[in-house]
Amino acid sequence: MKIFAIEASGPVAGCAVLEDDKLLGEYRIQNRLTHSQTLVPIMEELTKRLDLDLASVDAIALTEGPGSFTGLRIGAATAKGMGFALKKPIIGIPTTDALAAAAFGTDALVCPLMDARRGQVYTGIYEEKDHPVTLRPCCAVPAGEILEDLNARGREVLFLGDGVPAAMELIQSKLQVSYRIAPAFMNRQSPAVTATLAMARWRELGDKALINADDFRPEYLRKSQAERQLEEARAEHAMDALAAGRLLKDRKAQDHAGT
Repeated sequence: MKIFAIEASGPVAGCAVLEDDKLLGEYRIQNRLTHSQTLVPIMEELTKRLDLDLASVDAIALTEGPGSFTGLRIGAATAKGMGFALKKPIIGIPTTDALAAAAFGTDALVCPLMDARRGQVYTGIYEEKDHPVTLRPCCAVPAGEILEDLNARGREVLFLGDGVPAAMELIQSKLQVSYRIAPAFMNRQSPAVTATLAMARWRELGDKALINADDFRPEYLRKSQAERQLEEARAEHAMDALAAGRLLKDRKAQDHAGT
């Protein structure tokens, strides 16, 4: 089984190729360029370096969400395009599952935190000591809610993800158990981890793990900013303000402030 994995759900753009239990290559980058600028070029570079015939790939793995709405759409469009062109299926992996799995072997609870804005995080709670165990599935909640859950479990916690810096003040003031922050090499999404989880899912479920490219959809968990603004404008009878851009400007200022 050969899997080509794509990552675009967060600040990292990347790809990896896994054949059975051998990681053939991984390329990931985190900079100011958008995924639309970086993802396809690094996929082409990795393919070239591996002298990989894409027709030999059996499936395409992808972090299905949650995450950046734009990033998820770019990743899904890229994976679906490959799937259509190559007639290959997709294996979707929840983003927080992939983040947590990078901490394999720890005795602590693993809690990914992804910044969802508006005072919320995309998160979950996992055990990764011997094999991945989901204790709280991927969800979008206020950071304080997940910290209360962790306090109730009474165990040391390992945090990772791009939402950790924004939540650090709250962690320091509200968390009552000991905790650690994952180091830089494992605190962001890794396409190699996604490929590994996809391989495990295929071995467990067989063809049930495979999604036709036409049927694949990202998992946003929340409505997009544009959808929320449209609903708010309708509720407030402020469609003229939305059309003029005033409501959009106000909501962006609120999101930036974390309200």
